[in-house]
Amino acid sequence: MGKRFEVLEVNKAYYPHIGGIESLVRQYSEELGQFGAEVRTLVCRDGRGGTLHERANGVELTRAGSLGTYFSCPVSLSFIALFRKMARSADAVHINVPFPLADAALLLSGYKGKVAVSWHSDVVKQKKLMLLYRPFMMYLLRRADIVFVATPGHIDGSDVLPQFREKCRILPYGIDPEQYLGIVRRPFLTEKLTDKSSVKVFFTGRLVYYKGVDVLLRAFRMTQGCELFIAGEGVLEESLRRYADTHGLSEKVHFLGFLPDDELRQAYADCDIFVLPSVAKSEAFGIVQLEAMVYGKPVINTKLPSGVPYVSVHGETGLTVPPSSPKALAAAINRLAEDRPLREKLGRNAAYRVKRDFNEKDVIKKLYEALSE
Repeated sequence: MGKRFEVLEVNKAYYPHIGGIESLVRQYSEELGQFGAEVRTLVCRDGRGGTLHERANGVELTRAGSLGTYFSCPVSLSFIALFRKMARSADAVHINVPFPLADAALLLSGYKGKVAVSWHSDVVKQKKLMLLYRPFMMYLLRRADIVFVATPGHIDGSDVLPQFREKCRILPYGIDPEQYLGIVRRPFLTEKLTDKSSVKVFFTGRLVYYKGVDVLLRAFRMTQGCELFIAGEGVLEESLRRYADTHGLSEKVHFLGFLPDDELRQAYADCDIFVLPSVAKSEAFGIVQLEAMVYGKPVINTKLPSGVPYVSVHGETGLTVPPSSPKALAAAINRLAEDRPLREKLGRNAAYRVKRDFNEKDVIKKLYEALSE
């Protein structure tokens, strides 16, 4: 237990909104208090509507009213006013980006206290938005006292962070191994196999362009002795299903749709290989890698200019291949499918790495210590 101080945690959304950053902000909000911080959390509500104040699992949560979402960013005048009001008493403001509205709110608030930024990703796709956003983003980075990044790849692969390298501090994302390992296991994927002797390859994530599931399907036309399970929903789902049907993959590829947490964890535990075939640095870390690794599963990921290849390390906890290469991805899948001892060795290393380097409790302690400085 450290000294008591107040932190304003800021993000664009909060649970039950589904997303990696939202899961992290929930983690920060709920657990910083265990070390002595008094946390208040400010986000925007999903969709349109007025401001909501609630207490969620011990967190004092304010969901600012919103006029809707444009270019993946909520539009909210009340957020700016609430930021100004709530920041007055804060010893530190912790802003999770990219979130252009928070950058603008900080600039307009007159807040003079300490500012911490968690840089989760560059803005990659919205090029037009960047023309307007860049001045606010640069202000935020100059104003920040500290910039948290999850891996060295977040700095090296960024278009802007290298010039602020002296402010950056590595703060990995974490999970609680006990929560994952405590599940009741069942052959969740095995019971769905067409051929019960097949090696089970698993992917989970949103079915959007940067996840590279289209590359994974093309790769699967070149694999032997494997079946693929895809969990998730998204705008590309229909076209991916159509590709699988028209290319004779319907017996080898199983679309599972959205899975609740308990079934998702059973799928991780029951698979033989986990694949994250992302093709753009919008995939900045890939927490799903940790969720597979904690169960002792080897990971096949891609060599992106982001944190992805720092999470699961080539030759140590899995295999890393060039992005957007079906041939290389298929070769990696076949290699692990054919070599069970290698799968098991990489999987053991993966489980150890999660417990050593990505334990949630250790991560929150580091965050608390950095903020309390």
